[in-house]
Amino acid sequence: MKQKIVALVPAAGTGTRLGDALPKQYLDINDHPLIFHALAALTRVSRIHRIVVVLSPEDRHWQTLMENSASGKALNGRVGTLRVGGATRGASVVNGLESLSSELSEDDWVMVHDAARPCIRSELVEQFIDELESDPVGGLLALPLADTIKQADETLRVQKTLPREAIWRAQTPQMFRYGTLLKALRQMPQATDEAQAIESLGLQPKLVMGDSANLKVTYAPDLKLARMLLREEE
Repeated sequence: MKQKIVALVPAAGTGTRLGDALPKQYLDINDHPLIFHALAALTRVSRIHRIVVVLSPEDRHWQTLMENSASGKALNGRVGTLRVGGATRGASVVNGLESLSSELSEDDWVMVHDAARPCIRSELVEQFIDELESDPVGGLLALPLADTIKQADETLRVQKTLPREAIWRAQTPQMFRYGTLLKALRQMPQATDEAQAIESLGLQPKLVMGDSANLKVTYAPDLKLARMLLREEE
């Protein structure tokens, strides 16, 4: 690819839904912090020019758990940090993008990946880049919905069954051009993911087949499942 690819990993959240005092991205998964596993997969993708983690300015754990540990040393010096995290995920991504303005051109690619998706495989990231490297818009990993979907009323009674044929579950990474992504997120800071912000510009992100193992750790059972999946990869 002529354009650079920078991977941006927002990790400024507190992970309160897991009910743990330690932020979610630092919880232990098979003797490494949760975030390590996603970063390790990204470091194995040679086409990624740089990997940047966006931390909270008040983060007290990165240095202890990553920089001064075997986990950090295993990342081969390819991972940098920016302490510009915001109150929301979107704010952290925007702050990270603005901090990289001197390094990236409008047409360079930014690949945003959730720190809470530790089971991403480097092979899947390679396939993702293959699908998007010539795409005019960019896109995201996603999975077609297999479950039957019900719409509920205020009393939690089913109002109707919704068609699922065209419904996909968004995952990360999501990859778009630097200039377009920054413009989109500035225009729609409340977007729940990068693709939604891109849609607000009237563009249509490409859906790339994801992987059911690429789960997002949100609740305690997710953590147990991630440990099992990553143990199988070892």
